[in-house]
Amino acid sequence: MPQPEQRRILATAIPGPKSLKLHEHRGGEVAGGLGSVLPVFVDSAGGGVLVDVDGNHLIDLASGIAVTSVGASHPHVVQELSEQAQRFTHSCFLVTEYEGFVDVAAALNRITPGDHAKKTALFSTGAEAVENAVKIARTATGRSAVVTLGHGYHGRTLLTMSMTAKNAPYKEGFGPFAPEVYRVPSPYPYRWPSGSERSGEEALAALRELVLTQVGSHNVAAIVAEPIQGEGGFVVPPPGYLKAVQEFAHEHGIVFVADEIQTGLARTGDMFACEHEDVVPDMITTAKALAGGMPLAAVTGRAELMDSVPAGGLGGTYAGNPVACAAALATLEIIERERLVERAREIEQRVIPRLEALTGPGSVVGEVRGRGAMLAVEFVNPGTTEPADDIARAVAAHCHRQGVLVLVCGTYGNVIRLLPPLVIGMDLLDEGIDVLEEAVRSVR
Repeated sequence: MPQPEQRRILATAIPGPKSLKLHEHRGGEVAGGLGSVLPVFVDSAGGGVLVDVDGNHLIDLASGIAVTSVGASHPHVVQELSEQAQRFTHSCFLVTEYEGFVDVAAALNRITPGDHAKKTALFSTGAEAVENAVKIARTATGRSAVVTLGHGYHGRTLLTMSMTAKNAPYKEGFGPFAPEVYRVPSPYPYRWPSGSERSGEEALAALRELVLTQVGSHNVAAIVAEPIQGEGGFVVPPPGYLKAVQEFAHEHGIVFVADEIQTGLARTGDMFACEHEDVVPDMITTAKALAGGMPLAAVTGRAELMDSVPAGGLGGTYAGNPVACAAALATLEIIERERLVERAREIEQRVIPRLEALTGPGSVVGEVRGRGAMLAVEFVNPGTTEPADDIARAVAAHCHRQGVLVLVCGTYGNVIRLLPPLVIGMDLLDEGIDVLEEAVRSVR
Protein backbone atom coordinates (compact mmCIF):
# COMPACT_ATOMS: atom_id res chain seq x y z
CA MET A 1 0.00 0.00 0.00
CA PRO A 2 1.48 3.41 -0.93
CA GLN A 3 2.30 5.97 1.73
CA PRO A 4 -0.45 8.57 2.24
CA GLU A 5 -0.07 11.93 0.56
CA GLN A 6 2.17 14.04 2.78
CA ARG A 7 0.05 17.14 3.18
CA ARG A 8 -2.65 18.43 5.50
CA ILE A 9 -6.15 18.02 4.09
CA LEU A 10 -9.30 19.14 5.90
CA ALA A 11 -12.08 17.29 4.10
CA THR A 12 -14.58 17.64 6.97
CA ALA A 13 -14.75 19.10 10.44
CA ILE A 14 -12.50 17.21 12.85
CA PRO A 15 -13.74 14.83 14.07
CA GLY A 16 -15.79 14.07 10.97
CA PRO A 17 -19.17 12.32 10.75
CA LYS A 18 -17.79 8.81 10.19
CA SER A 19 -15.41 9.15 13.14
CA LEU A 20 -18.18 10.49 15.35
CA LYS A 21 -20.42 7.54 14.44
CA LEU A 22 -17.63 5.06 15.17
CA HIS A 23 -16.83 6.84 18.44
CA GLU A 24 -20.46 6.52 19.48
CA HIS A 25 -20.32 2.79 18.73
CA ARG A 26 -17.07 2.52 20.69
CA GLY A 27 -18.83 3.99 23.73
CA GLY A 28 -21.13 1.00 23.91
CA GLU A 29 -18.44 -1.61 23.43
CA VAL A 30 -15.16 -0.39 24.95
CA ALA A 31 -14.41 0.12 28.65
CA GLY A 32 -14.76 3.75 29.67
CA GLY A 33 -11.42 3.72 31.45
CA LEU A 34 -9.67 3.85 28.08
CA GLY A 35 -9.49 7.55 27.24
CA SER A 36 -9.00 9.26 23.88
CA VAL A 37 -7.07 12.42 23.04
CA LEU A 38 -8.99 13.00 19.81
CA PRO A 39 -12.03 10.89 18.73
CA VAL A 40 -10.76 10.38 15.20
CA PHE A 41 -10.61 6.89 13.66
CA VAL A 42 -7.49 6.31 11.58
CA ASP A 43 -7.75 4.56 8.23
CA SER A 44 -4.09 4.75 7.17
CA ALA A 45 -0.89 6.47 8.25
CA GLY A 46 2.71 6.96 7.26
CA GLY A 47 5.50 9.51 7.21
CA GLY A 48 4.16 12.51 9.09
CA VAL A 49 0.46 12.04 8.27
CA LEU A 50 -2.57 10.27 9.74
CA VAL A 51 -5.54 9.74 7.39
CA ASP A 52 -8.91 9.32 9.08
CA VAL A 53 -12.03 7.53 7.87
CA ASP A 54 -13.48 10.85 6.70
CA GLY A 55 -10.54 11.54 4.39
CA ASN A 56 -8.85 14.16 6.58
CA HIS A 57 -5.04 14.17 6.51
CA LEU A 58 -3.74 15.19 9.95
CA ILE A 59 -0.18 16.31 10.61
CA ASP A 60 1.15 13.89 13.20
CA LEU A 61 3.12 15.59 15.98
CA ALA A 62 2.53 12.72 18.41
CA SER A 63 3.93 9.56 16.77
CA GLY A 64 1.61 7.39 18.85
CA ILE A 65 3.41 8.76 21.95
CA ALA A 66 6.95 8.49 20.52
CA VAL A 67 6.36 5.07 18.93
CA THR A 68 6.28 5.63 15.18
CA SER A 69 9.60 7.45 14.89
CA VAL A 70 10.19 5.89 11.45
CA GLY A 71 6.56 6.49 10.47
CA ALA A 72 3.52 4.29 10.98
CA SER A 73 4.01 2.25 7.81
CA HIS A 74 7.63 2.48 6.69
CA PRO A 75 7.95 0.16 3.68
CA HIS A 76 11.00 -1.64 5.06
CA VAL A 77 9.29 -2.35 8.39
CA VAL A 78 6.13 -3.52 6.63
CA GLN A 79 8.11 -5.81 4.32
CA GLU A 80 10.17 -7.42 7.07
CA LEU A 81 7.29 -8.05 9.47
CA SER A 82 5.13 -9.35 6.61
CA GLU A 83 7.79 -11.85 5.55
CA GLN A 84 8.20 -13.02 9.14
CA ALA A 85 4.42 -13.37 9.60
CA GLN A 86 4.28 -15.62 6.56
CA ARG A 87 6.93 -17.91 8.09
CA PHE A 88 5.45 -18.02 11.61
CA THR A 89 3.81 -15.53 13.98
CA HIS A 90 4.67 -17.13 17.31
CA SER A 91 6.41 -20.01 18.98
CA CYS A 92 7.31 -18.49 22.39
CA PHE A 93 11.06 -18.02 22.76
CA LEU A 94 10.89 -19.83 26.11
CA VAL A 95 9.70 -22.96 24.29
CA THR A 96 11.50 -22.97 20.93
CA GLU A 97 14.07 -20.37 19.92
CA TYR A 98 14.41 -18.20 16.80
CA GLU A 99 17.16 -15.96 15.46
CA GLY A 100 15.21 -12.70 15.46
CA PHE A 101 15.12 -12.57 19.26
CA VAL A 102 18.88 -13.05 19.49
CA ASP A 103 19.54 -10.55 16.69
CA VAL A 104 17.52 -7.81 18.42
CA ALA A 105 19.36 -8.49 21.69
CA ALA A 106 22.71 -8.29 19.88
CA ALA A 107 21.74 -5.00 18.22
CA LEU A 108 20.74 -3.43 21.55
CA ASN A 109 23.90 -4.72 23.23
CA ARG A 110 25.84 -2.95 20.48
CA ILE A 111 24.10 0.46 20.41
CA THR A 112 23.35 1.09 24.10
CA PRO A 113 25.87 3.20 26.06
CA GLY A 114 29.04 1.63 27.43
CA ASP A 115 31.66 -0.80 26.13
CA HIS A 116 31.20 -3.34 28.95
CA ALA A 117 29.80 -6.83 28.36
CA LYS A 118 26.01 -6.62 28.04
CA LYS A 119 23.04 -8.91 27.70
CA THR A 120 19.40 -8.19 26.81
CA ALA A 121 16.01 -9.61 27.71
CA LEU A 122 12.99 -8.84 25.52
CA PHE A 123 9.44 -8.19 26.70
CA SER A 124 6.24 -6.74 25.24
CA THR A 125 5.60 -3.38 26.92
CA GLY A 126 7.53 -0.58 28.55
CA ALA A 127 5.98 -1.26 31.93
CA GLU A 128 7.11 -4.89 31.68
CA ALA A 129 10.63 -3.73 30.90
CA VAL A 130 10.77 -1.43 33.93
CA GLU A 131 9.27 -4.06 36.22
CA ASN A 132 11.76 -6.66 35.05
CA ALA A 133 14.66 -4.24 35.47
CA VAL A 134 13.62 -3.90 39.12
CA LYS A 135 13.36 -7.70 39.47
CA ILE A 136 16.86 -8.10 38.07
CA ALA A 137 18.28 -5.37 40.33
CA ARG A 138 16.66 -6.94 43.38
CA THR A 139 18.04 -10.36 42.54
CA ALA A 140 21.53 -9.06 41.80
CA THR A 141 21.80 -6.96 44.96
CA GLY A 142 19.71 -8.93 47.43
CA ARG A 143 17.99 -5.66 48.30
CA SER A 144 14.35 -4.62 47.93
CA ALA A 145 13.94 -0.82 47.92
CA VAL A 146 13.50 1.18 44.72
CA VAL A 147 14.00 4.95 44.47
CA THR A 148 12.28 7.03 41.79
CA LEU A 149 11.93 10.73 41.03
CA GLY A 150 9.09 13.17 41.42
CA HIS A 151 7.20 13.90 38.16
CA GLY A 152 8.34 10.49 36.87
CA TYR A 153 6.24 8.03 34.89
CA HIS A 154 7.11 4.34 34.56
CA GLY A 155 3.93 2.46 33.64
CA ARG A 156 0.52 1.15 34.67
CA THR A 157 1.26 -2.23 36.30
CA LEU A 158 1.07 -2.38 40.09
CA LEU A 159 4.80 -1.87 40.59
CA THR A 160 5.34 0.69 37.83
CA MET A 161 2.17 2.55 38.81
CA SER A 162 3.58 2.71 42.34
CA MET A 163 6.80 4.13 40.89
CA THR A 164 4.88 6.75 38.90
CA ALA A 165 4.47 10.14 40.59
CA LYS A 166 1.21 11.54 39.25
CA ASN A 167 -2.00 10.36 40.90
CA ALA A 168 -4.79 11.11 38.40
CA PRO A 169 -5.41 9.42 36.08
CA TYR A 170 -2.70 6.81 36.57
CA LYS A 171 -3.20 5.84 40.22
CA GLU A 172 -6.53 7.21 41.42
CA GLY A 173 -8.57 4.44 43.04
CA PHE A 174 -6.07 1.69 42.27
CA GLY A 175 -4.34 1.35 45.66
CA PRO A 176 -2.94 -0.10 47.79
CA PHE A 177 0.34 0.23 45.98
CA ALA A 178 3.50 -1.88 45.90
CA PRO A 179 5.76 -1.52 48.96
CA GLU A 180 9.40 -0.46 49.12
CA VAL A 181 9.06 2.31 46.52
CA TYR A 182 10.46 5.68 47.59
CA ARG A 183 10.28 9.00 45.73
CA VAL A 184 12.57 12.00 45.93
CA PRO A 185 12.08 15.49 44.50
CA SER A 186 13.08 15.74 40.86
CA PRO A 187 14.97 18.82 39.67
CA TYR A 188 12.35 20.73 37.66
CA PRO A 189 14.42 23.85 36.93
CA TYR A 190 11.51 26.05 35.83
CA ARG A 191 9.59 25.32 39.03
CA TRP A 192 12.35 24.77 41.59
CA PRO A 193 11.50 26.88 44.69
CA SER A 194 14.97 28.40 45.16
CA GLY A 195 15.65 28.89 41.45
CA SER A 196 16.84 26.77 38.54
CA GLU A 197 20.53 27.31 39.35
CA ARG A 198 20.20 25.35 42.59
CA SER A 199 17.79 22.67 41.42
CA GLY A 200 20.37 20.00 40.66
CA GLU A 201 22.41 20.50 43.82
CA GLU A 202 19.40 20.58 46.13
CA ALA A 203 17.64 17.66 44.45
CA LEU A 204 20.80 15.59 44.77
CA ALA A 205 21.03 16.48 48.46
CA ALA A 206 17.44 15.33 48.94
CA LEU A 207 18.24 12.04 47.20
CA ARG A 208 21.28 11.45 49.38
CA GLU A 209 19.33 12.23 52.54
CA LEU A 210 16.51 9.85 51.66
CA VAL A 211 18.77 6.97 50.66
CA LEU A 212 21.31 7.33 53.47
CA THR A 213 19.11 8.22 56.44
CA GLN A 214 15.50 7.25 55.70
CA VAL A 215 15.86 4.03 53.72
CA GLY A 216 19.47 2.96 54.24
CA SER A 217 21.68 2.57 51.20
CA HIS A 218 22.20 -1.11 52.01
CA ASN A 219 18.47 -1.62 51.41
CA VAL A 220 18.27 0.09 48.01
CA ALA A 221 18.38 -2.16 44.96
CA ALA A 222 17.90 0.47 42.24
CA ILE A 223 17.47 4.10 41.40
CA VAL A 224 15.26 4.40 38.31
CA ALA A 225 15.19 7.67 36.37
CA GLU A 226 14.04 9.01 33.02
CA PRO A 227 16.87 11.06 31.48
CA ILE A 228 14.14 13.46 30.33
CA GLN A 229 10.82 13.07 32.08
CA GLY A 230 8.04 12.27 29.64
CA GLU A 231 4.55 12.34 31.12
CA GLY A 232 5.85 14.71 33.79
CA GLY A 233 6.21 17.45 31.18
CA PHE A 234 9.42 16.80 29.22
CA VAL A 235 11.45 18.07 32.15
CA VAL A 236 15.15 18.23 31.29
CA PRO A 237 17.41 17.84 34.34
CA PRO A 238 20.11 20.44 34.96
CA PRO A 239 23.57 19.60 33.60
CA GLY A 240 25.48 17.14 35.77
CA TYR A 241 22.52 15.93 37.82
CA LEU A 242 22.10 12.51 36.20
CA LYS A 243 25.84 11.89 36.27
CA ALA A 244 25.94 12.72 39.98
CA VAL A 245 23.02 10.36 40.65
CA GLN A 246 24.80 7.57 38.78
CA GLU A 247 28.02 8.16 40.74
CA PHE A 248 26.13 8.18 44.03
CA ALA A 249 24.43 4.92 43.11
CA HIS A 250 27.73 3.24 42.27
CA GLU A 251 29.30 4.52 45.47
CA HIS A 252 26.69 2.58 47.44
CA GLY A 253 26.32 -0.53 45.30
CA ILE A 254 22.96 0.59 43.91
CA VAL A 255 21.93 -0.30 40.36
CA PHE A 256 21.26 2.78 38.22
CA VAL A 257 18.48 2.18 35.69
CA ALA A 258 17.82 4.63 32.86
CA ASP A 259 14.19 4.46 31.74
CA GLU A 260 14.60 5.39 28.07
CA ILE A 261 11.26 4.06 26.92
CA GLN A 262 10.17 7.47 25.59
CA THR A 263 13.57 9.13 25.16
CA GLY A 264 15.51 6.33 23.52
CA LEU A 265 16.38 5.38 19.95
CA ALA A 266 17.28 8.73 18.37
CA ARG A 267 14.37 10.74 19.77
CA THR A 268 16.46 13.35 21.63
CA GLY A 269 19.26 13.83 19.10
CA ASP A 270 21.39 11.08 20.63
CA MET A 271 20.70 7.40 20.23
CA PHE A 272 19.91 7.46 23.96
CA ALA A 273 19.22 10.57 26.04
CA CYS A 274 21.62 9.58 28.82
CA GLU A 275 24.48 9.90 26.33
CA HIS A 276 23.97 13.66 26.35
CA GLU A 277 25.13 13.60 29.99
CA ASP A 278 27.85 10.95 29.42
CA VAL A 279 25.91 8.60 31.67
CA VAL A 280 26.40 4.86 31.24
CA PRO A 281 23.55 3.15 33.09
CA ASP A 282 23.84 -0.30 34.62
CA MET A 283 20.56 -1.16 32.92
CA ILE A 284 18.54 0.65 30.28
CA THR A 285 14.91 0.03 29.32
CA THR A 286 13.59 0.54 25.80
CA ALA A 287 10.19 0.12 24.15
CA LYS A 288 7.98 2.58 22.19
CA ALA A 289 10.12 3.34 19.10
CA LEU A 290 11.91 -0.01 19.21
CA ALA A 291 9.74 -1.92 16.73
CA GLY A 292 8.13 0.70 14.52
CA GLY A 293 4.70 0.32 16.11
CA MET A 294 4.80 -3.36 17.06
CA PRO A 295 4.74 -4.23 20.79
CA LEU A 296 8.28 -4.92 21.92
CA ALA A 297 10.36 -3.83 24.90
CA ALA A 298 13.78 -4.63 26.30
CA VAL A 299 16.07 -4.48 29.29
CA THR A 300 19.74 -4.24 28.38
CA GLY A 301 22.33 -4.28 31.10
CA ARG A 302 25.65 -5.37 32.44
CA ALA A 303 26.05 -9.07 31.73
CA GLU A 304 26.66 -9.98 35.35
CA LEU A 305 23.45 -8.26 36.42
CA MET A 306 21.36 -9.77 33.64
CA ASP A 307 22.67 -13.25 34.45
CA SER A 308 21.85 -12.96 38.16
CA VAL A 309 18.29 -14.24 37.61
CA PRO A 310 18.06 -18.04 37.31
CA ALA A 311 16.71 -19.58 34.11
CA GLY A 312 12.92 -19.33 34.04
CA GLY A 313 12.84 -16.20 36.20
CA LEU A 314 12.33 -13.86 33.25
CA GLY A 315 10.04 -14.09 30.27
CA GLY A 316 6.46 -13.90 29.10
CA THR A 317 4.30 -15.68 26.56
CA TYR A 318 4.59 -12.92 23.96
CA ALA A 319 7.99 -11.54 25.04
CA GLY A 320 10.13 -10.96 21.98
CA ASN A 321 7.42 -12.03 19.53
CA PRO A 322 9.06 -12.98 16.21
CA VAL A 323 7.01 -10.54 14.11
CA ALA A 324 7.84 -7.70 16.50
CA CYS A 325 11.51 -8.70 16.40
CA ALA A 326 11.51 -8.54 12.60
CA ALA A 327 9.96 -5.06 12.81
CA ALA A 328 12.58 -4.01 15.35
CA LEU A 329 15.51 -5.12 13.24
CA ALA A 330 14.08 -3.15 10.30
CA THR A 331 13.46 -0.12 12.52
CA LEU A 332 16.97 -0.10 13.96
CA GLU A 333 18.38 -0.40 10.45
CA ILE A 334 16.30 2.60 9.31
CA ILE A 335 17.39 4.71 12.30
CA GLU A 336 21.03 4.14 11.46
CA ARG A 337 20.77 4.14 7.66
CA GLU A 338 18.61 7.28 7.46
CA ARG A 339 20.67 9.05 10.15
CA LEU A 340 17.66 9.79 12.32
CA VAL A 341 19.82 10.88 15.26
CA GLU A 342 20.99 13.79 13.14
CA ARG A 343 17.44 14.29 11.87
CA ALA A 344 16.20 14.76 15.44
CA ARG A 345 18.80 17.48 15.95
CA GLU A 346 17.65 19.19 12.75
CA ILE A 347 14.07 19.16 14.03
CA GLU A 348 15.19 20.79 17.28
CA GLN A 349 17.14 23.48 15.46
CA ARG A 350 14.16 24.21 13.23
CA VAL A 351 11.43 24.25 15.87
CA ILE A 352 12.97 25.63 19.07
CA PRO A 353 13.59 29.20 17.77
CA ARG A 354 9.98 29.44 16.61
CA LEU A 355 8.64 28.24 19.95
CA GLU A 356 10.95 30.50 21.95
CA ALA A 357 9.64 33.46 19.97
CA LEU A 358 6.30 32.84 21.69
CA THR A 359 7.76 33.52 25.15
CA GLY A 360 8.23 36.89 26.81
CA PRO A 361 6.60 39.21 29.36
CA GLY A 362 2.87 38.70 29.50
CA SER A 363 2.97 35.54 27.40
CA VAL A 364 0.99 32.40 28.17
CA VAL A 365 4.14 30.44 27.30
CA GLY A 366 6.21 30.11 30.46
CA GLU A 367 8.98 27.91 29.09
CA VAL A 368 10.04 26.02 25.98
CA ARG A 369 12.28 23.00 26.57
CA GLY A 370 13.37 19.59 25.36
CA ARG A 371 15.97 17.98 23.12
CA GLY A 372 15.90 16.73 19.58
CA ALA A 373 12.38 15.86 18.49
CA MET A 374 11.14 15.70 22.08
CA LEU A 375 10.01 19.28 22.64
CA ALA A 376 7.51 20.95 24.94
CA VAL A 377 5.71 24.21 25.62
CA GLU A 378 4.61 24.92 29.21
CA PHE A 379 1.62 27.23 29.59
CA VAL A 380 1.06 29.60 32.50
CA ASN A 381 -1.26 32.40 33.47
CA PRO A 382 0.36 35.54 32.00
CA GLY A 383 2.77 37.30 34.31
CA THR A 384 3.02 34.30 36.67
CA THR A 385 4.33 30.76 36.78
CA GLU A 386 0.90 29.40 37.74
CA PRO A 387 0.14 26.33 35.62
CA ALA A 388 -2.58 27.03 33.05
CA ASP A 389 -4.02 23.67 32.09
CA ASP A 390 -7.06 25.35 30.55
CA ILE A 391 -4.84 27.24 28.11
CA ALA A 392 -2.95 24.07 27.18
CA ARG A 393 -6.23 22.30 26.46
CA ALA A 394 -7.50 25.25 24.42
CA VAL A 395 -4.32 25.34 22.33
CA ALA A 396 -4.49 21.58 21.75
CA ALA A 397 -8.16 21.80 20.76
CA HIS A 398 -7.38 24.56 18.24
CA CYS A 399 -4.61 22.42 16.72
CA HIS A 400 -6.89 19.41 16.51
CA ARG A 401 -9.63 21.35 14.75
CA GLN A 402 -7.04 22.49 12.22
CA GLY A 403 -5.75 18.98 11.58
CA VAL A 404 -2.60 18.94 13.70
CA LEU A 405 -2.33 16.24 16.36
CA VAL A 406 -0.56 17.34 19.55
CA LEU A 407 -0.59 15.88 23.06
CA VAL A 408 -1.08 17.50 26.47
CA CYS A 409 1.03 16.21 29.35
CA GLY A 410 2.72 17.37 32.55
CA THR A 411 2.14 16.89 36.25
CA TYR A 412 -0.14 19.94 36.14
CA GLY A 413 -1.67 19.17 32.73
CA ASN A 414 -0.31 22.44 31.31
CA VAL A 415 2.30 21.22 28.83
CA ILE A 416 1.95 20.49 25.13
CA ARG A 417 4.52 17.99 23.94
CA LEU A 418 5.71 17.59 20.39
CA LEU A 419 6.87 14.15 19.22
CA PRO A 420 6.89 14.25 15.43
CA PRO A 421 8.00 11.21 13.48
CA LEU A 422 11.70 11.60 12.78
CA VAL A 423 10.96 11.02 9.10
CA ILE A 424 8.47 13.88 8.82
CA GLY A 425 8.99 16.23 5.90
CA MET A 426 10.29 19.62 6.98
CA ASP A 427 7.57 21.48 5.05
CA LEU A 428 4.93 19.43 6.85
CA LEU A 429 6.64 20.07 10.18
CA ASP A 430 6.74 23.80 9.47
CA GLU A 431 3.03 23.80 8.67
CA GLY A 432 2.27 22.00 11.93
CA ILE A 433 4.22 24.61 13.88
CA ASP A 434 2.39 27.36 11.95
CA VAL A 435 -0.88 25.98 13.32
CA LEU A 436 0.55 25.71 16.83
CA GLU A 437 1.68 29.34 16.67
CA GLU A 438 -1.81 30.38 15.53
CA ALA A 439 -3.31 28.45 18.42
CA VAL A 440 -1.05 30.14 20.99
CA ARG A 441 -1.79 33.59 19.59
CA SER A 442 -5.53 32.85 19.70
CA VAL A 443 -5.42 32.48 23.49
CA ARG A 444 -2.90 35.23 24.35
